[in-house]
Amino acid sequence: MSEQSEAVRVRSARGGDEAALAALIAKFMPVIRRFARAAVCPGLDFDDAVQEGYIGLFHAVKSFEEEGGQASFSTYATVCIRNAVVAARRSAGRKKHQALSGALPLDEQVAAPGPEELAILKEQVHEAVKSIDTELSSFEKKALILSLRGQSYTEIATELSKTPKAVDNALVRVRRKLKRTP
Repeated sequence: MSEQSEAVRVRSARGGDEAALAALIAKFMPVIRRFARAAVCPGLDFDDAVQEGYIGLFHAVKSFEEEGGQASFSTYATVCIRNAVVAARRSAGRKKHQALSGALPLDEQVAAPGPEELAILKEQVHEAVKSIDTELSSFEKKALILSLRGQSYTEIATELSKTPKAVDNALVRVRRKLKRTP
């Protein structure tokens, strides 16, 4: 497709000509697929990345300026496609999406643990409670319980009449003691 016929197709697509838009999509599909393949990551599958590439192409069609433009439409569209796909990958990689990326679909059922697994879990809980009782001091136990309730170091320190640094030290000792306990 020559630059002149490409410019005509862009103008036609911008005006609502579906055939012109389809021709542009067909032309840029290999570019979209190439960028989409490179962008696949946890939270962004291939099909979603392709959709983002389409959005980049649509943006290029709507915002391309022929007069005074430094680049051809092909160059401009390729950059728009790449930027859209890269932005989607960057967004998918953000920590705020972690919970959704690791979530199970609603239609999948989680199997309930069997009797053996329940017995093992019960024994592990029993061992953890036993090690908390035997390994931790009274102050460390109180600090751990308040921390597990979601209180800040300052709130724990106020409730236990200690300094925040003493609470921090106690919780560090708790982690160290419980980590080395079998």
